[in-house]
Amino acid sequence: MPEISKNHSVEILSIGSEILLGNILNTNAKWLAEELAKIGLQHFRQSVIGDNFKRLKSIILEASERNSILITTGGLGPTPDDLTTETISCAFNTPLIKSNEVAQDIQNKLRLSDHKSLSINNKQALYPKGAEIIPNSTGTAPGIIWSPKPGFTIITFPGVPSEMKQMWTDVALPWLKKNTGLQETIKSKILKFTGISESSLAEKVSDLLHNSNPTISPYAELGEVKLRITAQANNVQQANKLISPIECELIKRGGVNYFGSNNETLPSVVIQLLKDLGQTVSVAESCTGGSLGAAFTAIPGSSEVFLGGIIAYNNLIKQKLLEISPPILEEYGAVSSNVVKAMAEAVRKKFNSDWGLAISGIAGPTGASKNKPIGLVQFGISGKNILESSQENFSPQRGRRAIQELSVMRSLDILRLFLLRES
Repeated sequence: MPEISKNHSVEILSIGSEILLGNILNTNAKWLAEELAKIGLQHFRQSVIGDNFKRLKSIILEASERNSILITTGGLGPTPDDLTTETISCAFNTPLIKSNEVAQDIQNKLRLSDHKSLSINNKQALYPKGAEIIPNSTGTAPGIIWSPKPGFTIITFPGVPSEMKQMWTDVALPWLKKNTGLQETIKSKILKFTGISESSLAEKVSDLLHNSNPTISPYAELGEVKLRITAQANNVQQANKLISPIECELIKRGGVNYFGSNNETLPSVVIQLLKDLGQTVSVAESCTGGSLGAAFTAIPGSSEVFLGGIIAYNNLIKQKLLEISPPILEEYGAVSSNVVKAMAEAVRKKFNSDWGLAISGIAGPTGASKNKPIGLVQFGISGKNILESSQENFSPQRGRRAIQELSVMRSLDILRLFLLRES
């Protein structure tokens, strides 16, 4: 196959009405974009299109005029609405031929999975004449690598993320490295911050946002802000040298709001801090309904430091399991400094943990009062010689689930900051 010009870009095309309608999240495009950056192949366009022959054919032909490579995901299944392969062949007036090897592979896999081999699966063994097949080691839908005209190559993958990733690693990635002739590497590192707004963080690093290499891009997600540092170099080592001093400066300016990088999360960072200190934590939750405990247990190895928790959603449970006295609940209410401190202290003692965390709030859309609006959340923390509370007023417009998620992150960050003082 011809070498691909590095002056041209890559386009990612996600195929499937279920993506277009928002029924499933398009994680494939995000993953592929990151993988392309690792080998220095830039792309400037991502598209999503439904299962429609005419529109799919049109966008494939358009992509062939503006890009060197088109990567597609989805539409390789056995059903009538899986149109990718036949549309590609039709777009470039090339006949489909059958791969007996693929057909046999499909039959073997269906037999092993106790499914009958059906004639409907035969279409998955068809591919445009001249194309190279990308085997699918786990599923029944192979992909292709094909250059239907000079200077343009199309690579197809099934929509199942695990299958797509394996096929990329096994075949597509080696092919691209061999045929693109690119020597340049694009390396990115993401720094994560919490307890600070995107605008405030951007102001702190404003003079660095104009860097050309590496570049710095801020963007926000629920409860955290990220700074992506991207460097271009001849190899990974040189890229890391460019990133390192900028990374150190950004962390310095971010101060205690910086909590981790790349794949680190607030729960994973807190768990590691607890492990480093040889300490444990337990939780008492009201409005978050167990989400704080779930955040801990989602991290492998959390059982070393997370002992458990109590979901005290009802005031009777607060009284019976956490032994919060009725007069305190009656006088101050469940969403109060007094109650969350009592909850944190009680759960710490019951579990004999080093730390106790408590959350009680009004997530909405009902339950508010004049003095306690939707979004008001109280946080308690108990430790050796420590018993404190704090509150947040999250915007009610965020909605119930977002308020709960933000409450979990805030509670984790409160513990993180205390742990940093002891580190």
